Amino acid sequence: MFSFIKPLTPASARNAALVNQLATPGLGTLMLGKLALGLAQLALAISGFLFVIVWFGMVISQYYGQISGNVEVKPVGWIGMTGAILFVASWVWSLFTSIGFIREARRMTQPDPHVPPRIST
Repeated sequence: MFSFIKPLTPASARNAALVNQLATPGLGTLMLGKLALGLAQLALAISGFLFVIVWFGMVISQYYGQISGNVEVKPVGWIGMTGAILFVASWVWSLFTSIGFIREARRMTQPDPHVPPRIST
């Protein structure tokens, strides 16, 4: 399905971890070809971000309403907190996924301990 998927190497695992942690949770996982896992992490991050945007819009509209003097202030902090928790959860999930990818890449590049070293003549 994805022609850009390359074999797991320490460099590709490192790059995916950097994207997962510094750009958007789930994108690095998608880069490594883990479609379902990456989309789930990305969906969680986007939903958390949308909750924060909705919270921000509601807070700003209430502040504007207070300036005009005809709005009742309602508690909306739970919306922002829910969004923050969802986004942090996606970030932590992608952190653990990234650590797993880095460990797997290191394990794949290490020689098999049961094979004796080659003796050259």
